[in-house]
Amino acid sequence: MNRRKFIARTTAAMVLPMIVPGCVVGRGRASRPSNRINIGVVGWGMQGPSNTQNFLTLDDCRVVAACDLDKNALQAAVNTVNKAYGNQDCAAYHDYKEMMARDDIDAVMLAVPDNWHELVATHAASRGLDIYGEKPLAKTIVEQQRIVHAVERNKVIWQTGSWQRSGATFRKAAEIVRNGLIGKVTHVEVGLPSGHTDFKHTGPELKAKLAAYPEYANDFTKIVPGTPAWDIAVTAPPPELDYETWIGPARMEPYIKQRVHMDWRWNYNTGGGQLLDWVGHHLDIAHWGLGFDRSGPSEIEGHGEFPAPDALWNTCTKYRVEMQYPEDITVTMAGGHEDIKSGTKWIGTEGWVWVDRSGFAASNPEWKKYKNLPDELAKIRIYNYPNNQGTTHWKNFLDCVKSRQETVAPVQTAHHSATPGHLGLISMLTGRKIHWDVKHEKILDDPEASKLMSREYRAPYKMS
Repeated sequence: MNRRKFIARTTAAMVLPMIVPGCVVGRGRASRPSNRINIGVVGWGMQGPSNTQNFLTLDDCRVVAACDLDKNALQAAVNTVNKAYGNQDCAAYHDYKEMMARDDIDAVMLAVPDNWHELVATHAASRGLDIYGEKPLAKTIVEQQRIVHAVERNKVIWQTGSWQRSGATFRKAAEIVRNGLIGKVTHVEVGLPSGHTDFKHTGPELKAKLAAYPEYANDFTKIVPGTPAWDIAVTAPPPELDYETWIGPARMEPYIKQRVHMDWRWNYNTGGGQLLDWVGHHLDIAHWGLGFDRSGPSEIEGHGEFPAPDALWNTCTKYRVEMQYPEDITVTMAGGHEDIKSGTKWIGTEGWVWVDRSGFAASNPEWKKYKNLPDELAKIRIYNYPNNQGTTHWKNFLDCVKSRQETVAPVQTAHHSATPGHLGLISMLTGRKIHWDVKHEKILDDPEASKLMSREYRAPYKMS
């Protein structure tokens, strides 16, 4: 019996100690240090390197394998791991299924484009592998539901990359709200980014090629099929990238460099724009403070500004989503609107509190002085992982792999945090208000909108 099977089966009878003795989890082969979890990483684009770097600093895990469809990215991953450990032991894989077939891997870090989330995550869960996965949970609501079911059915531990939940300032803000210090919450403002960002810095290269067409060079949302700019942007895939597999279950499209590594997020064929990228951060924190990790809005109405559907970058550039939540709470989630400040702001009958990565503010100036909410004010304590390292979120995952306890950002939470973003986008695309059955997770009386809860997979790919 391998280690992860032993851990899963033992959980029903006892809670494992934080460090599992090596003799208990031995596999009948050369034993590994007793407190180490073997990890395989999938995806070396934006979040893959930073997540892996955090795991590399922790003594109770070992990164043993890396997988990517780009040979250059894969080599960079292997080099990074080997340099950290001072050896040449990290194995390289093109196929994530081949990597996950190894019996000596206990957990995986998944940082792949949204269009691949469901397939990779459900396969990892079917192998009994614990998962650190990026947000949003998946490309569509139905795909998210499949991941939730796979994780729960196979009893694997899940940590979402919603790392703000491991930040003391965000936890303090959420506890202030949970403990009623601002009175009854009436409204919440969630400010997200807008527009597009050239994460991979490939924009200047294309702009140089479009020097003769300045109207396109300065705005990639104007580059559409049939224009000379489109013909220039479309090229053959580079030999180091397996583009056919990279596009995966999404609709096949011509290769454009500015649509792949990191910048796939600005194409609805593979990503969900700023809304779906950030909903798993600031709306996630809003839910945390409200105690709505297993809840959601019943009414969603969104309005947005979109480029042409076939534009090079076609995701919404400016948006506003109004939502009705339980307990007569309304939530405004917006990007590109000056009246909604970046971050999360809860407004109550007796005050308000705002938190963002850039700071903290509240109607009561005393609250800003607290590192943690004092015991006399905190009748309710939310998840607090006592670790002062900068790697708190990743350490929390490892400790939960051993203890089999729930992480600070489990799969159900990730699902409910991202769902309002999906529903907001559906409302914008259909041009009407969405009525959502929170309990049964379905859109009411709108067949057209309901179809947008899922998507067709390109053959031969099939949803789990």
